[in-house]
Amino acid sequence: MKKIKELITFCYGNDVVRYIFFGGCTTLVNLVCFFVLRKCNVELNIANVISIITAIIFAYVVNSKYVFQDKCETLMDHIRPFCKFISARLLTMVIEVGGVWLLVEKMGMSDMIGKFCTQFIVLALNYVFSKFFVFTTGR
Repeated sequence: MKKIKELITFCYGNDVVRYIFFGGCTTLVNLVCFFVLRKCNVELNIANVISIITAIIFAYVVNSKYVFQDKCETLMDHIRPFCKFISARLLTMVIEVGGVWLLVEKMGMSDMIGKFCTQFIVLALNYVFSKFFVFTTGR
């Protein structure tokens, strides 16, 4: 029981572990949304952008509250980090949309495989941007 308690304490106390967990949740939101939209015959790039925007909103909430434990107390306190977060995520969205397009349209991968492959690069970049550019008031 002591080992389990130590593991939980380590996981909760480590922002990288929390980011990986919530990054996985964000990726799941992104992929499920993309899958549903594609099954509804939404065009590739439109489905991709909508799924990314949905994931960005989800990611801001969980990253601010649970991962980086930002100390924003009022709605006004969230404006600056939210704008920074959106700016960083727009940059990685361009990378993701371009990567999915390249892998699917030019390299012939299936849309879900192309989408999945781009997630690793996007996940790493988003962590770096969030930790060092966006959520800086919690430290």
